[in-house]
Amino acid sequence: MSRRTVFRRIAQRQYGEWPAYDSTPLYGRTSLAGLESDIRTVSETWFDHDSHDSIEEFVCVLPLAYFRFSAHDRYVGPTRYQTATLFRVFVLKECHGWEHETALVGYLGDRPELCEQLGFETIPDQSTLWRSWHERFTADLRETVETAARTILIKAQNAGVAVPREPARKLRYHGDESGESDPDDQTTLEQAEKITDHVSRIVFPAFSLERGDGCEIHENAYWGLQTYLGLRESLAANEGARSFTYESTRERTPLGHAHRDHIRDLSIAEIREMYRQAVNRLLSEVAETEEFFRAGIVAIDITEADPFTGDRTGHEDEIIGTKEKTDEYAYQWATVQLVGNAVPIVLDARPVRKGESRLEIVKDLLDSAEEMVHVDNVLMDREFDSQHVLEMLSQRGLSYVVPKRMQTSEKAQAKRLLRRDQDRHETDRKLHLGKNEWHETTLIYRRKEDSEYDDHRQYSVFMTNCGSGHLTEYGYRWEIESGYRSIKRFMAATTSKDFGLRFFYFAFACLLYSIWRAVDLLVQVELTGEYEHSPIVTADNTLTLLKKETGIG
Repeated sequence: MSRRTVFRRIAQRQYGEWPAYDSTPLYGRTSLAGLESDIRTVSETWFDHDSHDSIEEFVCVLPLAYFRFSAHDRYVGPTRYQTATLFRVFVLKECHGWEHETALVGYLGDRPELCEQLGFETIPDQSTLWRSWHERFTADLRETVETAARTILIKAQNAGVAVPREPARKLRYHGDESGESDPDDQTTLEQAEKITDHVSRIVFPAFSLERGDGCEIHENAYWGLQTYLGLRESLAANEGARSFTYESTRERTPLGHAHRDHIRDLSIAEIREMYRQAVNRLLSEVAETEEFFRAGIVAIDITEADPFTGDRTGHEDEIIGTKEKTDEYAYQWATVQLVGNAVPIVLDARPVRKGESRLEIVKDLLDSAEEMVHVDNVLMDREFDSQHVLEMLSQRGLSYVVPKRMQTSEKAQAKRLLRRDQDRHETDRKLHLGKNEWHETTLIYRRKEDSEYDDHRQYSVFMTNCGSGHLTEYGYRWEIESGYRSIKRFMAATTSKDFGLRFFYFAFACLLYSIWRAVDLLVQVELTGEYEHSPIVTADNTLTLLKKETGIG
């Protein structure tokens, strides 16, 4: 019954279809990358079930019937043991971390029931297992065994299941290991290429245009074109599609108008769901490194497109005013992003329409974020200075730091602090929620260093429910602004007023940005064993590698 529940849950995921070989043309039934993707998908859901607390049970039930091992079997002619059965037993050996087959044979000899579940009528001897591993399995299949075992251990450990050994939370990729602590540019680029290939095969299958079967132009060509548009600033679909035709290695590529038409057919809800599925796949990769476990701080913010200068008749609810309340109009998008010591991935994005409250926007984005990662602290800009937003965060058990707009009382307090030459001040404050209900918060006044002002404007006021110790974390918000600059750099240009098209361009740019930062983290961890916030892989490097992966050049 529990097994049925798990696979029903996997099958009901809207865009993350399973098995991978059947849901995306990136994989076939002999694709080891597809097999690894399926093991990742199934193990994550399997160990989330309360009844599943055994690594061995999972290894025995892992669905392998669809996979064609024959392409990775170097033996010809009849053999006593099926490759799939040996695959399971070698995954079990790797999960335990046994160096030699002798320990595995002894373990199986004491567990006849396990042998029956694995499909062994008789237990193979040590020499048979050694030959199967070293002579029958290809090098790539052996590496997939190691990857599968590591994935299973990590997913089980994340779910609180006891594991036979501690998994190494450091990714391994094909190619030579580099022991250099300060890798050179060529080494970095080579590693980035391997990892970008790996990541793109995981992320892009989450996106689908639902075009049906029999289409002459491969769907990856559309994502390739969208990536290509992000390679150059202010490149629109028509012009980009013409250049793409010459630079792509594909026989058929989409025309600009066809590309836009397919994207316009996607609803906002569909775009957001696909985006979340893609980011979940990305998080599954970076979550397998120790460096990701420092995640816990998210920042919510709103950015706006360039000012809109055309006729917005009929689009007044979508092309709204600017955040600074000027007489200009612009599209606005809201995001929730990991900040702090974590890799700055954009977890979710959504459009902002006229009349939507900040409370509604924050609740929506937090619902998404808390489904993906553990959230401790929320950082927001002063436009979210709302007592109802702060109360909602407190009710969720979350800490927050939000700058407060200075009203009369705050200005008066800042003037008193200036007269005393006092740099910091804390005071409790009750914010009225209505109907005799109040939200309790703490106001922290802090004098800015090297301020251009000589009056009360030297001070900033912050609201927090977690004490002044968390105030330094607000500095992490700068990542949002620098991130938005990169995201806008990745966006295709358009003059279309189609809301869905505009949002898709923004969301896809957020995805390219997140892939870049994830690839950079994985490259750093692979080459140096550590993660520093300053990227060693550039955005242009990643986009160039992505365009290569999606069929350009």
